[in-house]
Amino acid sequence: PRFPAMASDSGDRHATLKRCLGVLRDAKNDSEQFAALLLVTKAVRAGEVDAKTRRQIFDAIGFTFPTRLLTSRQPPAGCPPHTFRALGLTLLACFCTDPELAGHSQILNKIPTFNDILLSPCDPDSTSMVDDVYQCLSAVLATARGPRELVSKGTVSALCQAYLNGGRSSDRALALLMGLLAIAEAKCWQRDAPQLLAVLSKLSGDFLKAEDMTKFELCEVLPHFIPLSPPLTENSQGSECLCRLYKGLADILGSKLSQSQRDPALKLAASLTQACGAEWIPAGTAGSKFLALLVNLACVEVRLTLEEPDPVEVEGKKEVVTACYVLMEMGIQECLREENPLLEDVQKMQLMRIMEEAFGAVIFYLRQVKQEELQDPFIFASVRVLGAWMAEETSSLKQEICELLPFLVDYARKLFKEGSPAVSLPQAELTSTEGSALPQDALRFLLPGFCHLTAEDKPRDILISEGAPALLCEYFLQQWEVLTSESMAPAPLTSTEMSLLTMCGVFLNLVVTAPDLVRRDKTFSSLMDVLLKSLPLLLPQKHHLVLAANFATLGLMMARILAGSAALQGTQSAKEFFGAAIRFLSQAHMAQADPSSDGVAMSPAYVSAWDDIRELWFLGMQALAGCIPLFPWLPHAALQARWLQGLSQLLSRVAPASVDFELITAFQAVLVELARASEECRDVIVSHHGTEWANLYGMAALEQCLAEQ
Repeated sequence: PRFPAMASDSGDRHATLKRCLGVLRDAKNDSEQFAALLLVTKAVRAGEVDAKTRRQIFDAIGFTFPTRLLTSRQPPAGCPPHTFRALGLTLLACFCTDPELAGHSQILNKIPTFNDILLSPCDPDSTSMVDDVYQCLSAVLATARGPRELVSKGTVSALCQAYLNGGRSSDRALALLMGLLAIAEAKCWQRDAPQLLAVLSKLSGDFLKAEDMTKFELCEVLPHFIPLSPPLTENSQGSECLCRLYKGLADILGSKLSQSQRDPALKLAASLTQACGAEWIPAGTAGSKFLALLVNLACVEVRLTLEEPDPVEVEGKKEVVTACYVLMEMGIQECLREENPLLEDVQKMQLMRIMEEAFGAVIFYLRQVKQEELQDPFIFASVRVLGAWMAEETSSLKQEICELLPFLVDYARKLFKEGSPAVSLPQAELTSTEGSALPQDALRFLLPGFCHLTAEDKPRDILISEGAPALLCEYFLQQWEVLTSESMAPAPLTSTEMSLLTMCGVFLNLVVTAPDLVRRDKTFSSLMDVLLKSLPLLLPQKHHLVLAANFATLGLMMARILAGSAALQGTQSAKEFFGAAIRFLSQAHMAQADPSSDGVAMSPAYVSAWDDIRELWFLGMQALAGCIPLFPWLPHAALQARWLQGLSQLLSRVAPASVDFELITAFQAVLVELARASEECRDVIVSHHGTEWANLYGMAALEQCLAEQ
């Protein structure tokens, strides 16, 4: 009698609800509280509770009462077994509409209960419970701690199973999974890969079989379930998924499509490319035709959008054009691939022509960009893909790229110096390395192109006039600091190390082609200081030998030009640098370990890297020979390293005919300069039978030098 039915009039309903809340607060026993609760939950389910009332309900009962309801196993007489559970869930779902309560530990610790309910056998009476669970889980997902808690407490697995079980709520399970993967993809796959793979298997099967609009709807869903790591190619189930996705996309893209149908298909293809490169496309005629079609469609889309850019149209197409950039980047790599190529030579030539036109459109678009648009992630994506083209294709669009260089340098400088919030839209990491590049790191993608361009007069002059050397020096210093803060344990080449290597290439080009710039620009004095201090730290780490070779050779070549600078006048850092450079050069060769062989061998530490450092080693020997007359203290460093003794022993042990002429020339250049610069060095060479082996190896200049003195 104390609880009349909920009135139909809104004002009366609120009055009744208020009375019920009072009873909830003051109830003397469970039956009174339960009766009041029935009316409260009825109002909650009818959606008649505003934020203020919701808070009043929470203040009246807190989390304690819903928790008791969830754990109670004794329903009221004549009620279904799950009555109390259902009431408890309704209240929790009500509380979860308040973001503050949704992230409360009392909600988070009920995640395992929510998971159990999702997987309980479904009957018509429990549908509202399942709906309430989804409402709770969706609210938890939207909180700061929620995604981490959901993953660690097994919700991914539960949602996968709920989706695979089918039924009316499978769409909600899929939507929640997509939300979780969008926030915590790596953790989800790390913990629940088999379950997620089962979902992908079902989705890819449905995608292949679908003959209606479902196929295109699945194009939007599938990218959420394609992991970047670990690759799908690692197991048979993943490979089968890729095969179905390839066949499904081949069906779609081989048909006549509207734009609304083509765009999701291109985005799905880009997701697969991000995850697997071109490995998802099978070898053979069908695969090569599909790859050519895919890149062709991407190029057409880019041209249609960017050649005559309508700001409104471009805004709506940025996501699909960014996906097309991923496919174009794959096209570049496949056109350059020589080992087991997917494309035939004729296809490669055709695609390069088509891509050239598309990159012309990208350049045209970038030339229209206004200063206020520089933070747009789409600009970043456009610069990045152009960087990929510039890195590989140096002969085409040269004039257009030269005209764009001032913008590219200015853009890279602004992002680097301002620490821009620009975040790269999804775009392929088509290399196998994980980088440390920040979102504002446009320079990382432009460096390979800049390296090519600094070898040519016109673009080099533009880069110099735009202040690129100073910017690159600052970037070099920052990347070196990043590298030294990373673990120095052997690891795959990181983007940081790759950037440093490429910058060494840029600076070497400038040292060779613009020595006057090096001499007058203070940038290079700063760079020299960095090299003096960094090489001695780098050289002992054998897994960084390629980078050490670059630092050593660049430093030696710059030292010849900057010989008069204070930093090189016998300072401690200069002596340590030259000591490290001499160790790098002197330790590369040794006599064959096999006593029956009399040839020169590479030192074991140099064998795997020699293809990458061979030219640098010879250039470094030449540069060192040029430095010896300029630094009176340098011969002493060579003596300290006992290089002359080691080299004498090497040349005495091996057969002259087995030593390459280029190597003899390199050794002779350094030996002659040391003998000329230092009587002590000359005496060491002579005392180690230098006159004899100089004659045997045809080192005429060294013979003459030793004879003169």
